[in-house]
Amino acid sequence: MATKTKKTAPAATRTPEAESALKELFIDEMKDIYWAENHLAKALPKMIKGATSDELKQTITDHLEQTKNHVTRLESAFESIGEKAKAVKCLAMEGLLKEAEELLSQTDKGTEVRDVAIISAAQKVEHYEIASYGTLKTLATTLGYSEAADLFAQTLEEEKTADSLLTKVAENYVNEAAMAE
Repeated sequence: MATKTKKTAPAATRTPEAESALKELFIDEMKDIYWAENHLAKALPKMIKGATSDELKQTITDHLEQTKNHVTRLESAFESIGEKAKAVKCLAMEGLLKEAEELLSQTDKGTEVRDVAIISAAQKVEHYEIASYGTLKTLATTLGYSEAADLFAQTLEEEKTADSLLTKVAENYVNEAAMAE
């Protein structure tokens, strides 16, 4: 079995300009997800309130607490690279949260169909966060920010777990219950 080798540019071939541009992109991505996490923390209570299934309510409630920790962890990551935590509007998260609100308004209260819609919206958010934290972890590693990379790796695993838990709620009960309505 062949082993994969990691291809990176030798330090001697990296230009300060390229490293500076990559660092700028990295910081911009951090600002983006910082905005996203802060706004998600405000939106999750609406999803909890709109959910019917106790299991779904609990899953989202647990993730709300994690999201608050993600904000704190991002602040630590900013600090670890010598930057002040700053949020810049995340258009992707803004769109995902608007879609979640729309799904809530288009489904009837107290139905499992609404729960299916909430799970759908929540998983779209999770997938965006998984992509963001995966990218941030890789960029932090490339730039030599090992503390930030470790923080992003921890958050990435929590986002993957949240996505998996939402799938289990859907498969174990909610989807079948929605079919029976």
